[in-house]
Amino acid sequence: MSNRMKPRNRRLVALTVGLATLAAATALVLNAFNSNLVFFFSPTQVMANEAPRERAFRVGGLVEQGSVVREPQGLTIRFMVTDTAKSIPVTYTGLLPDLFQEGKGVVAQGKLGSDGVFRAEQVLAKHDENYMAPEAAEALNKARDAKAMPGQTTLVMPAGAQP
Repeated sequence: MSNRMKPRNRRLVALTVGLATLAAATALVLNAFNSNLVFFFSPTQVMANEAPRERAFRVGGLVEQGSVVREPQGLTIRFMVTDTAKSIPVTYTGLLPDLFQEGKGVVAQGKLGSDGVFRAEQVLAKHDENYMAPEAAEALNKARDAKAMPGQTTLVMPAGAQP
């Protein structure tokens, strides 16, 4: 018997090595994708402990009227994000978008602290008067629907938008 592999066995080994390489590459891509995936939660979901405690996520809604407090020294700002049913305190250090203001839509990305304060690493504000992040608009709709009378649905639409 010779040391040479039969052509059939060589093809089988090549196919096995190719499939193993493809599986390893797929696993690496999916792992990288999963570690960079950031989910969106409304303040109601965060208060119901549906949001992760150990990883970053996004919280969105409206900046509650009268809740914005800027620290006199530095760039730290504190505000409340509400979906009209529940509110969550947010703290952020950095420059805010020019369109950030009370009563307007906002999405903050960061982590929830053990004290219940959301520490934002990034704050996104709506980019024009007709836009609200789809996730934030949906969260506001759900919160208002929960507060509405049974069988009644309230639709939240950005100003100037057509149904």
